[in-house]
Amino acid sequence: MNEAFYKNLHAEGLLSDESFGKITPPRPPADFSVQWEVRGLLYTGVLLLTGGLGLLVYENIDTIGHKIVLVCIAAIFVACFAYCYKTSLPFSPQKVKAPNTYSDYVLLLGSVSLVSFIGYWQYQYHIFGTSYGLATFIPMLVLFFIAYYFDHLGILSMAIANLAIWMGVSVTPKALLLQNDYDSGTIINIYIVLAVLLIIAAFLSQHYNFKKHFKFTYLHYGVHVGYIALLAGYFHYYDNFLAAIYLAALVLLSGLVYIDAIKNKSFYFLLLMTIYSYIALSSLVIRVLFQVGDIGAVYLVLLYFIGSAVGLIFLLISFNKKLKAL
Repeated sequence: MNEAFYKNLHAEGLLSDESFGKITPPRPPADFSVQWEVRGLLYTGVLLLTGGLGLLVYENIDTIGHKIVLVCIAAIFVACFAYCYKTSLPFSPQKVKAPNTYSDYVLLLGSVSLVSFIGYWQYQYHIFGTSYGLATFIPMLVLFFIAYYFDHLGILSMAIANLAIWMGVSVTPKALLLQNDYDSGTIINIYIVLAVLLIIAAFLSQHYNFKKHFKFTYLHYGVHVGYIALLAGYFHYYDNFLAAIYLAALVLLSGLVYIDAIKNKSFYFLLLMTIYSYIALSSLVIRVLFQVGDIGAVYLVLLYFIGSAVGLIFLLISFNKKLKAL
């Protein structure tokens, strides 16, 4: 059928829409991507596999034996890393694509198995004794190496989590594990240092163009950890002059995040900066208003939240317009 001929007749008004629709063959549906659905299923499969193996071991540990379990876990991560090493592309400081669809998930399974192996070994045989910091430091180094060598953002996130655990546990293991002393100035300052290290790593990755795409992951964790630690420090020293120092550091962090977000046109980090700064500003305003000490302060607080919520919306709209105009 000469479809172009009928299109010309329809365009000239000689053929009605109804008639043109009847004689035009139906078009096949457009192709659509199922990449994220498949990736989600693969990630879910890795989690279910590791969780199922853990449950199987837990219920049958008396009959299986600890050494057999360790050998099986070791066999899993060795096989996974051997496959990834054999199929991976050569190392490059730039972004390296995965050689196939399954390599990322095989690498994730191998990394989870490796961490489980070291943790199980320490728990059952105390290979590191009471050196809890060493038990977290070694997996952290291994995970950072794997993340950079195989260019895997998921493993990088695991390595950052291990870095946070190592910094917290290695400094005050007894306070954390025995006294449950999570609300301490020492822990707050440790995680401020962690945030600084992650933010520095983010900008160094970009400056030296070495795994530049890792910057977002470093900055994502660094900004969240930094803001939460600074807010925790402000509330921890609420009635102390040190609260002003934490608040000033929070303002400095907001300025840094704002400048970088505008430079890189990132609305996400502008959103984080706005939300965390709003929390700090609101706590300060409430503190000032309740100095009045009467019922009027309650109404002023309610008016503040109504007005500030509207202002927050307009501010985010303004940021969005500014980024589009750049």
